Amino acid sequence: MESVQAIKQRFGIIGDDPKLNRAIEKAIQVAPTDISVLVTGESGVGKESVPKIIHALSHRKHGKYIAVNCGAIPEGTIDSELFGHEKGAFTGATQTRSGYFEVADGGTIFLDEVGELPLPTQVRLLRVLENGEFIKVGSSKVQKTNVRIVAATNINMFESIKKEKFREDLYYRLSTVEINLPPLRERKGDIHLLFRKFASDFGMKYKMPTIKLEDEAVELLLKYRWGGNIRQLRNIAEQISVLEQDRSISADELRQYLPDVGSNLPAVISEGKKESDFSNEREILYKVLFDMKSDLNDLKKLTLKLMQEGDSKQVQDENESLIQKIYGNSGDDIDEADIDEEKLEVLQIPQQNAPQKQEEKDKYYFAEEIEEEETLSLQDKELELIKKSLERHNGKRKAAAEELGISERTLYRKIKQYNL
Repeated sequence: MESVQAIKQRFGIIGDDPKLNRAIEKAIQVAPTDISVLVTGESGVGKESVPKIIHALSHRKHGKYIAVNCGAIPEGTIDSELFGHEKGAFTGATQTRSGYFEVADGGTIFLDEVGELPLPTQVRLLRVLENGEFIKVGSSKVQKTNVRIVAATNINMFESIKKEKFREDLYYRLSTVEINLPPLRERKGDIHLLFRKFASDFGMKYKMPTIKLEDEAVELLLKYRWGGNIRQLRNIAEQISVLEQDRSISADELRQYLPDVGSNLPAVISEGKKESDFSNEREILYKVLFDMKSDLNDLKKLTLKLMQEGDSKQVQDENESLIQKIYGNSGDDIDEADIDEEKLEVLQIPQQNAPQKQEEKDKYYFAEEIEEEETLSLQDKELELIKKSLERHNGKRKAAAEELGISERTLYRKIKQYNL
């Protein structure tokens, strides 16, 4: 068995990071077997090197090695590309064609971006993994193939399974052994080493002196996040090699080639949508209207209490949490100066005798009518939001209430109201 260092030299892999070394060790260990391997990692980390190592060290090394980019093949033709087709199977099929699984019999197939495969193709691939059988498009004859499958992806497979974009049984078939390659930002000690290698290669390619980085430029290189990983580092090394006249590169010159390097603003980095996110702008608008309606009802309740009790200080103390919810401040932040006493006098109800109280109450009859008034279209939107939220959370009221921004008790009342 070859050593990790020998494999690095043989396949041109630069770096000595422990995570990288562990990934290569796993590739060396699984190579003599026929175990399916899933290579994971961000885009640009060099995942295509792992299947080459596995194929070269396996008993299939004299067979064919075919790399297929699943994300680059249109959905309508990917079955034909992988499994072949019979003459006349579809428009344009003027002759019988062998697919990759037939051509690579006895060898290795590398399925890059396997997470982009359409669901019908995933079913066909699962059958190949289980018993080595496949059927050409337009044929009824079952054919056998003996290939080893190494797949790679840069997406979160569990998220895809959760969203029903990838079959769970296929994932566990592909990932008998999973090899993860670390992103470049986690390989700080390898960044400058890789840059020097790329700079030397491009100096020879373009017949120019090799560029060198000053100390401050090296520090800047190590601090950068490298979202595009090794591919981005290689491209920047090539740009500088071609465009810069001075072969000694300062930090200011390097900064011009690093996008957004000067921005220290906080950024929200999300791997995917949260459960509380809505699928489209229309639902977001409905959510805003729903929240506005809730705030409006709270204001109605507060106004009605002011009219009935008249004591603004007492109402403020008793409804501190409600005031905080509406205005975003604590009850202590709202004092008597914030409330127009002249307007409150209009709302105060004289307590002299019952008939006058009834008269004043009738004077403000509109407040009660507003309390009960509902807009039909807004009710429909509210009902639609509640239904969708319950569906998303499989009927779990607590999660749905958190998503809608209301209490579980309020949601239960709404469910009873709408007979859901």
